[in-house]
Amino acid sequence: MTGGPRLIVGLDEVGRGCIVGAVVAAAVILEPGDQIDGLADSKKLTPRRREALAAQIKTRALAWAIGRAEPGEIDRINILQASLLAMCRAYAALPLPADWAKVDGNHYPAKLPCPGEAIVGGDATVAEISAASILAKVARDAEMAILDALYPGYQFAVHKGYATALHQARLAELGATPAHRRSFAPVARALSKPFELFPIDSQA
Repeated sequence: MTGGPRLIVGLDEVGRGCIVGAVVAAAVILEPGDQIDGLADSKKLTPRRREALAAQIKTRALAWAIGRAEPGEIDRINILQASLLAMCRAYAALPLPADWAKVDGNHYPAKLPCPGEAIVGGDATVAEISAASILAKVARDAEMAILDALYPGYQFAVHKGYATALHQARLAELGATPAHRRSFAPVARALSKPFELFPIDSQA
């Protein structure tokens, strides 16, 4: 790009540590010079604050998009590769290309058609990544609400798909839904053994 500010895209995903549903990623190119106050790691914000910021991001960002990788893809290629795939899909859905990408974490998607860097903790320090984190979290939480309605009893809207004691108890009682990730230990073991609690994965 010649002339004008360089366009930076932030990329982040949500749902790596969950045992049900897709891993959801977002890509955000903020309007150069337009600072959105309050951007932060989505995990540090209340649901109400995330919703309010998501509305601002969608209105004021130069471009944004959501990408995802489904439970079957996660089981087939593993959660890390699925997370990178979801970010590539989010980038591909943008209406314009970026000049540089900033990706949360320590893995840069090899197939991302844009030069850039991976930044550990970027969701808390880089505005573009924070914005992506917020959009991805809001989108995935909305999907959990839909799953909650489709599969009553699992309380997906409460635990958001993480392997909490509540989720594992419902899984043992009701069995796995088509949306559960069968390669994840709590799901695989719940399908083959009596109910037992497993450590909670706290990753976003």
